[in-house]
Amino acid sequence: MSGWLSALFDTLDPFCGPAGIFTWLGQGSLIACGDAGWGDEIAFGVKVTITLALATLPVGLVIGFLIALAAQSEERLLRLAAGIYTTIFRGLPELLTLFIVYYGAQILLQTVLSTFGYDGRVEINAFVAGMVALAVVFSSYSSEVLLSAFRAIPRGQYEAGDALGLRRWRTMFLIVLPQLIRIALPGLTNLWLILLKDTSYVSVIGLADIIRQTGIAARVSREAFFFYTIACLLYLVLAMISSFGLGFIERWAKRSGVSR
Repeated sequence: MSGWLSALFDTLDPFCGPAGIFTWLGQGSLIACGDAGWGDEIAFGVKVTITLALATLPVGLVIGFLIALAAQSEERLLRLAAGIYTTIFRGLPELLTLFIVYYGAQILLQTVLSTFGYDGRVEINAFVAGMVALAVVFSSYSSEVLLSAFRAIPRGQYEAGDALGLRRWRTMFLIVLPQLIRIALPGLTNLWLILLKDTSYVSVIGLADIIRQTGIAARVSREAFFFYTIACLLYLVLAMISSFGLGFIERWAKRSGVSR
C-alpha cells in the first residue's frame, strides 16, 4: 500500500513528476530533475517550506487565541502576562527569536540532562525549533488580531448564550467563535503570507527549505542570480496560490455570515 501511495505521489509531483514543471521546462538546464540538475533538491525545499508553514499555523493560532483570551481577562495578572508576551515577541527580530529557541533549548536540555549524569551532546531538531520559534512570533501578532475581533463582537452575544442556558465555553464555541473567525480572517490572511516568507529564516539553522537549497545550488554552480531568481518565483507562486485560496475562504465566510 505504501509503495502504491509513493508511486501516486511521484506521479502527481508538480515539480519532478511526469507532468512536473521542472521535468518539462528544466530539461537540460540547471533545474533539471535527477543527477543532471538541482530540480529534486529545490522541489524538496519547497515541500519543507510548505510543511513548516502548515505545521506552524495551527500551533500559532491556538497560542494566539489563548493570549487573546488572557488579554481580555478580568484577572490583572493574566492581562499583564499577555501584554509582556506580545511586547517581547513582537519587538524581537524573528531571526533572533529563532536563535534563542534553537540554541537556548539545546543549552537548557543539556543542563537538565547533565544533572542526571548524561554528558552526551544534545541537538534540537531544526524543523521543531523552527516551528516553535515561528509559532511564538505568529501567535504574538495573531493575538492582537483576535483581540480586536473579540472587541468587535457585542457583549449581547455572550448574554444571549447565558439566556439560552449555555455554559460559557459552549457560548464561546457555538456563538462567538464563528463570528470571531469571520471578523479576524482578513488580518489572519496577511499574517499567513508573512509566516510563509518568515520560513526562510530556518535556513540559517540547517533546515533544507527553499532558501537553503537554492543557496547551495548557487554556491556549487556559481549561478547565484539564476537560482535566487528561482527562489523568488517560487515564493511568489506560493503567495499567489495562498491569496487565491484565502480569498475564496473569506468570500465563503462572508456569505455564510449573511445567510445567518
